[in-house]
Amino acid sequence: MVQLDENKLNSFVGKMLGDLGGAFSVPTVRIGLRLGLFTALYRAGPATAADLATEAGGLSERYVREWALAQAANGYIDYDSGTRMFSLSPEQAMVFVNQDSPVYLEGAFDLVAAMIEGERKVERSFRTGAGVRWGDSAGCLFCATGAFFRPGYVNNIVQTWLPALRGVEDKLRVGARVADVGCGVGFSTILMAKAYPNSSFVGYDFHEPSIVEANSHAQSHGVDDRVKFVAAAAKDIEETGYDLVTSFDCLHDMGDPRGCADHMRLILKKDGTWMIVEPVAGDLPENNMNPVGRLYYNASTMICVPTSLDQEVGEGLGAQAGEAKLAEVIHSGGFTHVRRTITGPFNMVLEARLSA
Repeated sequence: MVQLDENKLNSFVGKMLGDLGGAFSVPTVRIGLRLGLFTALYRAGPATAADLATEAGGLSERYVREWALAQAANGYIDYDSGTRMFSLSPEQAMVFVNQDSPVYLEGAFDLVAAMIEGERKVERSFRTGAGVRWGDSAGCLFCATGAFFRPGYVNNIVQTWLPALRGVEDKLRVGARVADVGCGVGFSTILMAKAYPNSSFVGYDFHEPSIVEANSHAQSHGVDDRVKFVAAAAKDIEETGYDLVTSFDCLHDMGDPRGCADHMRLILKKDGTWMIVEPVAGDLPENNMNPVGRLYYNASTMICVPTSLDQEVGEGLGAQAGEAKLAEVIHSGGFTHVRRTITGPFNMVLEARLSA
């Protein structure tokens, strides 16, 4: 009979309680975000449950009280037992209120819900080896994915990622042609277009509902005169002569990333640049046994690998492919120079060129 180590068992159960507490918080956090409770508390706090219910638009005090106690137990808001008032600190507001904060996480909670919604389809694929078509696993997986990545794009694309590329910013300021391949709902494309008004942008994505959303976003942001979105797979793009091609968090999702790399070479000018933004990862699995790797491996199991296996070739790189593997894929398309320009807490940026 195996002898149990009671200390190890208790430690592991404690970890599981913490993990389950986080999982249990997903629906209550999402309700609080949709009903504006976090924002109302930051605006009016410290506040009693009754005050918060009123500030949030006349919600039920009993529900709000239980919700607020749940968030206090989560550590997501603060509770003063003496006054029985709740409050939200500036640091907590960075996560739950400030939508342009680099750590705003509404999209992350929505992504968790989308993964749970798609659980049965992915489970079926475990048995068959087939994939799950992008957008089919959950009602609005593409919306949640766009919202999840938006804070990182808002705080990095123009500020650090593009400036790290050799000679690209100068071209963008003067007037460049840019293709944003795998643009999703268009957040990345529109951010670039606003920053560089002399350049023109085309966003491409194989998911037509995402393209519909992207065109709507372009109109609402007033950039539809020089930004367009087209439904097309990476290898089907017909326009050529681009100064810059960007691919944000999508190369590893493609069924044929090598075919994509080969086609990016064809649509770029000879002195053009391909910027590939991918989830940060080490080259070996043991390098990724950390909180960020944990998030990405789980998301990759539920979204990235099923998406890739549904497509032609189905290479299934996964979200933790690592720089060495990605560079090998990019080189296979004929790019002679590949270098990492930026490493952040969640992403790494690769620059690919056809010449030195």
